[in-house]
Amino acid sequence: MKKVVTIGGGTGSYTVLRGLKDFPLDITAVVSMFDSGGSTGRLRDEFGVLPPGDIRRCLIALSDGARAEILRDLFNFRFENGNSLKGHSFGNLLLVALSSIYGSDIEGIRKASELLHLKGKVLPVSLDQSTLHAILENGEEIIGETNIDIPKHDGTVRIEKVFLEPSAKIFEETAQAIKDADLIIIGPGDPYTSIIPNLLVKGMAEALRASKAKKIAVMNLMSKWGETHEFAASDMVREILKYSGFEKFDCVICNTAKMDSELVSAYEKEKKFPIHCDDKLSDYAREVKTGDYFSEADIARHDSAKIARVIAIL
Repeated sequence: MKKVVTIGGGTGSYTVLRGLKDFPLDITAVVSMFDSGGSTGRLRDEFGVLPPGDIRRCLIALSDGARAEILRDLFNFRFENGNSLKGHSFGNLLLVALSSIYGSDIEGIRKASELLHLKGKVLPVSLDQSTLHAILENGEEIIGETNIDIPKHDGTVRIEKVFLEPSAKIFEETAQAIKDADLIIIGPGDPYTSIIPNLLVKGMAEALRASKAKKIAVMNLMSKWGETHEFAASDMVREILKYSGFEKFDCVICNTAKMDSELVSAYEKEKKFPIHCDDKLSDYAREVKTGDYFSEADIARHDSAKIARVIAIL
């Protein structure tokens, strides 16, 4: 089967993986390990484990079998009451427990994969603990993924660069999966907090350059205050390429379907706007695929099936 590797984190990877698992593909999800907010951040600080949140989402996306729906509900369940449990996801707690029982984060992920009967594989980009830093154009330094993701600073000031401190190295199994891939899918997702952190680990650029895979980028639907404010699609692709180690994507997939005006207005209140697929995209990709990849819902989200159908035939 065609070997497909996705690189990212958050809801973007979840959406793509849910669609891909319906095709006869050998799927590996590579997940960012530098989240620092919410339940994930609390567990990381208290237990010294790798952040489980994005791993959990990808595990749920690839879960299969007769019990998949029940297990997905269980892994997604979030406690709303209690002093110590409030805000925690059951899936995050289970991953911490499995890591403790079986002696390491990677063994915990493997056991969770068995439990969920995965149609594919989920791998951390790195097993090293590290913190994401951002330097803004005005020289201000922001420390921590959650402080970049939910800015307390002026969100109109663009990010000049991001880096990891201390440095982290790529997990060997992850590097091999990338080198062996036929297709590598990057995005959608917040570039500076979900996508680029994967590209910052030592060995990632070398693995991507060594891979003969087609390299595909899936563009976000909406801009984000503090990360991609006033970005066009080409701005996002340019930033990802800057950290990737290669010059161009083989293909960029970009939604051009119009969204409901009421939905757009609702997002404008959060300072989020539709990403425009501009002509400069062709400077950064050998092929640009545009079309209707939008899910008709009350939130701005890609349609898993539509995106997967495009990827599966590349």
